[in-house]
Amino acid sequence: MTPQSSPHLDPNQRAILALWYEVNGSLSAYYKLMSAFDSAQKAWAASISTWQALGIHTAHLQRHEQQQQTLASIDKIEQALVAERYQLLFADEPEFPAQLLQIYDPPPLLFCQGNIARLQQAQIAMVGSRKPSAHAQKSTFDIAQYLAQTGYVITSGLAMGVDKCAHLGALAQVDSEYQGRTVGVMGTGIEVFYPNHHDKLFSQIIEQGGCIVSELLPHTQPHKHTFPRRNRLVAGLSLATIVTEATIKSGSLITARLTSEQGKQVFALPSHIDNKNAEGCHHLIREGATLIYHPDQVLSDVNVQLSFSPSLPSINQPLKPSTPRNSPQRSTTDRALLAHSMPTRTSSPIKIPEHLSFIYELLDWHGQDLDALLISSKLTAPQLIGQLMELELLGAIDVQGGRYLRL
Repeated sequence: MTPQSSPHLDPNQRAILALWYEVNGSLSAYYKLMSAFDSAQKAWAASISTWQALGIHTAHLQRHEQQQQTLASIDKIEQALVAERYQLLFADEPEFPAQLLQIYDPPPLLFCQGNIARLQQAQIAMVGSRKPSAHAQKSTFDIAQYLAQTGYVITSGLAMGVDKCAHLGALAQVDSEYQGRTVGVMGTGIEVFYPNHHDKLFSQIIEQGGCIVSELLPHTQPHKHTFPRRNRLVAGLSLATIVTEATIKSGSLITARLTSEQGKQVFALPSHIDNKNAEGCHHLIREGATLIYHPDQVLSDVNVQLSFSPSLPSINQPLKPSTPRNSPQRSTTDRALLAHSMPTRTSSPIKIPEHLSFIYELLDWHGQDLDALLISSKLTAPQLIGQLMELELLGAIDVQGGRYLRL
């Protein structure tokens, strides 16, 4: 059975959607299938036994057995596209945000509502507590408003608290040139507003020229695993991340960690030492995040990135689309999230794969920071971080205070 072409989706796009539906948005399963076949169409046409031999999960195999149901689901998505309830961007299209092609677990597609041009413009993420103090709410709003007025797009996760303040601050522009400079990344499907009472915020973002996006299937409900996935997209879309207030167990620290792993800068606002709600920010600063108390300090650092990176244009221009990398060889979101819990090393010796031996030999037991390793390895930041992550998952190295060292 082959997905048929249509005025809105060609056969390959329908096949990508078919795979995405049948693996229920699992990045690991999707890229395992894509790496085993030349195209999405061939992967979708493969037999159940072939999928099973690849180690695809039983639940995905069951969906693959019901391909008529898959096609019916694709038809519903296409009907929504015709009705303009949302838009759909694929990773090989020029409108797809180029910066997401640089992360190790890129989404193969994005469902969007609003002004998709925002996705390719220079963005700064702002994240933090769902129950921020009054001071943190004001600081978040003011910083977001200030940065949006300078031309940056403010990206956040549409959650209560700091996220909402960041979006509203970016929307609070009188000058029409700077209105709507915000992107909201959803932890649900594009047609599931969460929290429920944020429907007004969603509408305001869209109506004022902002954009909301999701990699998940349109009716995906909130789940504990969908929000870390959202956080990696918030980090991936942005040049840097600002944490304005967060507890030590806040999901914002996941976003900060992912930002750092992507070779980007993390900023944190300090607070009083007895403010439990700010322990996460103080931890980040202790671990190497940049302490700030004025948005100009963010601008001075991020503007340097734009000035010295030929791939990034001025803040008022969209990011230049780049050629998609070989996505099937990317790491999955599971690997990115596993990096938060250090694997324990067993007593048996770890065999270092040949393609990682060069980086492993550069490391020592005292630790080196990312900048030093970039210089000595002469690799790009995405290549280096990917190899370091693989070594970390093998249990061969550790990360302490932003420094990589052998175990």
